[in-house]
Order: sequence, then C-alpha cells, then structure tokens
Amino acid sequence: MASSTVTSAQPERPPRPNLAFRRLRGKRSPAEFAAAVRRAAREIGERVSCDARYVGRVEAGEIRCPNYAYERVFLHMFPGRTLTDLGFAPRSSVRGRQARGAGESWEAGEPYKTHDTRDDRDSRDTRSNRSNRHTQDLYETHDNNEESDVLRRAFMTSGATVAAASLGPLGLALDAAAAGRPTRRAGTGEVGALEEAVRRIRLLDDRHGADGLYRRAAAPLRTAYALLDAGASRQATADRLYTGAGELAISVGWLAHDSGRFDDARSHYAEALATARMNGDAGLEAHAFCNMAFLARDAGRPREAVRAAQAAQRAARPLGSDRLMSLLSLREAGGWAGLADRVGCEQALVRAQTFYGRGPSETDPEWMSFYGEAELEGLEAQCWSTLGDWPRAARHARRAADLQDPHFTRNLALYSAELADDLARGGRPDEAAGAGLRVLDLLNEVQSSRIHTMLAGTTRVLLPHRRSPTVSTFLDRHGALPRPA
Repeated sequence: MASSTVTSAQPERPPRPNLAFRRLRGKRSPAEFAAAVRRAAREIGERVSCDARYVGRVEAGEIRCPNYAYERVFLHMFPGRTLTDLGFAPRSSVRGRQARGAGESWEAGEPYKTHDTRDDRDSRDTRSNRSNRHTQDLYETHDNNEESDVLRRAFMTSGATVAAASLGPLGLALDAAAAGRPTRRAGTGEVGALEEAVRRIRLLDDRHGADGLYRRAAAPLRTAYALLDAGASRQATADRLYTGAGELAISVGWLAHDSGRFDDARSHYAEALATARMNGDAGLEAHAFCNMAFLARDAGRPREAVRAAQAAQRAARPLGSDRLMSLLSLREAGGWAGLADRVGCEQALVRAQTFYGRGPSETDPEWMSFYGEAELEGLEAQCWSTLGDWPRAARHARRAADLQDPHFTRNLALYSAELADDLARGGRPDEAAGAGLRVLDLLNEVQSSRIHTMLAGTTRVLLPHRRSPTVSTFLDRHGALPRPA
C-alpha cells in the first residue's frame, strides 16, 4: 500500500459555518443531537442515517442544503422555521452545476436517499419515469451524472430487503482497476463517498446484522486501498482518505467478525491498524485496537484481549473522549473475565462506569454512536456471564434490552439472546424461553451468526425442560429455523 502523493492545487473557497444550526443544537453533543434527529424522523415516518459527523458537516457549512428527507425532519423538529432560518442556502442556489461559482464546492447535501427500505420495491419502469430534476435533488453531492447513477444502484442482502449505495466514485475506481487502467487520484467526491459508505454499512449492520453484508463490502474496501495507492490532490484529502480507508477496513472486519469469520476479521483489523500507524492517526489506531480486543475475546484469546484493550487506551488518552475510554475499559474487562480474573474485571468495570458518568463530549468519535447505556449494560452482562454469575448477568442483560433503541434491531436481538442464555443457565427456563421467543421474532430482520450461535447454546441448556409449554414452543420454533449458510 503506497502512501498518498500530494500535490499543490488552487485552494477551494472555504465553507461558511452554519451558526444558526449550531445554536439550535444548544448544549447537546453532536451525537445526542443526531439521535434526536433520528427520533424525529421516525415520528414522521422518515428514515435518515444521521450521526455526529453529519451534524458536524452541517455546522461547518459543508452541507449547504439538506436533501428532502432531512428537510422534512428538520422542519418537523423546528416548526414554523424555514430552511433559511436553519442556516441553509435556498435549494435553487445549490442545485445543478450552473449554480457553482468559480472555486466553489458544489457539495450540497447527502448523496444517498435516506428513505425506508420498503421504497426500494418500486419497479424499474417506475424508477425510469422519475424526472431528472427530482433524481438530482436526491443525490446532489457529486459532480457528474455518471457518478450519481452509480450511487443510485442498490444491492439486496439475502433474507432482508436492504438498499445500500454501491459507493459512487469508488465503483468507478474499481472498474478502472479491473480494466488495468490507473486509478485516478482521489478528490473530495471520492473521499465523501468512502465516508458515506462506512456510515451506510454501520446503519445496515445495526438494523440487519452482518451475514448478508460481508461479501458485498469487500469490493469497496479493495477500491479504497486502490485510491490510497493512487494518491490524493491535497494533504487534507489524503488524511481523510487514510482515515476513511481504515474505518472501512474496520467496518468490513466487524462484518466478518459478527459472521463468525474470525481469521478474515483479524486480517481486516490488522490492515486498519497499519493504515492508522502509517498516517499517525491515534483515533483510528484506538478504534482498530478496540475491535481487535473484542475479536480476541470472542476467539478465546483473553490475554490478547486485555493487551489490545490496554494498547487502545494508550492511543486514546490524548483524544480526550471519556466515552471512548469507557468502552475501551469494558473491552479490557471482557478480557479479564475470560482469564477468570474477577478482581481485574471488576476494576475495569468501575473505570468504565466512571468514564461513562462524565458524559459525552465533542471529542467522542463518530463511530461510537452505538455506545450508550444499553451497550454499557450489555457488555457488563457479558462479563458476568463469562465469570458464571448468571443472576447478575441476567439483570444487566435485561436492562440492556429495556434501554435499547428499537432502531438498533441487531443489538436488541443480541441483548435479548444474552438474557435468554443467562436465564437458562441460571435455572429459569420459562423466562429464558420467553426471551428466546422475542429473539426469534426479530430474526426476520436480523442476520447475525453470533446471535444464532448464542441461541443454539441456549436451546441445548433448555432441552431437559421441554415439558414446559413455553420451552417447548421456543424449541420447536428454533428447530424450524433455516440453518445459516
């Protein structure tokens, strides 16, 4: 993997910060405000993948006008205001190439249509009859129609109807590489598509699990590293490209991890770590070590999990994120639990709670949007389960399931599966079967080998209790499940 070649170029006109939008956020962190945006979207039947980075881009003025889905959500959140009141430019001033001034970035909104996935069942004829103007409004970030057409293509995961963009400029770069042509240098369009790809993968994983996504995410990752080899036109773009490629490697590694492909996951995480160290990116390094610790715990290498978590904490300390330090302390606690070191585990859990209690901050990484009280409880439940303290594990798992935002379907299924297993091993078979049935209800939407493996273990524990009607119902339904490929 070659380093980026950076050449000088004429500077682009810097975006004007959106101070009006920043005032509306108030004292909430970007992650907290993004969660409020997602809640507001659900209230009106919209589906947007808003996160802390999106909020930051709006406030920095990089998004001059949101797409229509975000517009509806923002106007619902702030009734009586117009887009101009929210600090955005009129849509007419950012639509189309003709609206650009000299040196002005054309980036206007989000490149992906953020609707409920059921909308993707439209027929091809219906899609082809949509007006060009309407289509351009939905995908108004990129500089030419060919790239936008690539962004609009969707793929389907097996067992769940899920739309995902095929990464626009990254797809074009992959086509060039496959044809033996040199990949063009990355610009802001390619880097933006890469960053959005990472967000989309995380969103789809939260809702549907990893099994149907992993193989489809490998090609974009190859393309991202082809772009690194080709270099970037500006140093700032090169830095974003390194970070984006590393984050994509971690996301693909997680898909492999959650699908039970531990060797593949280890390779992807190591690739992300190497990318982080080549570019001196402490945040990416902490993220890579964090996931390596999680993988080592799941793969039965608890001492490696402890060492990786401690390495992650050393990298993360200068970043100033207490929430990140909390999560990394939980990763360390999981390793100590695997070593049957109750004292070490409890000490790490106390640190995790202490860091978490300090609250969110502006320095919290974007990828940590999943980490809230529910995840804290869920990871603590796993520690007590590993130590064999089933009642304590069940208490935390129940709290995790109760606290989880239903939007994160995979995590809800995961915590419920953890609860079912803890209850079963703690001698409460009927309650365990009830929790297991709730997991089965979610498996139409979620594809995760890890959850299937947990349920299989629970069924073995419950087999001696088959005479219970609830247990019998659970075992019969579980036995009728199609076996994961």
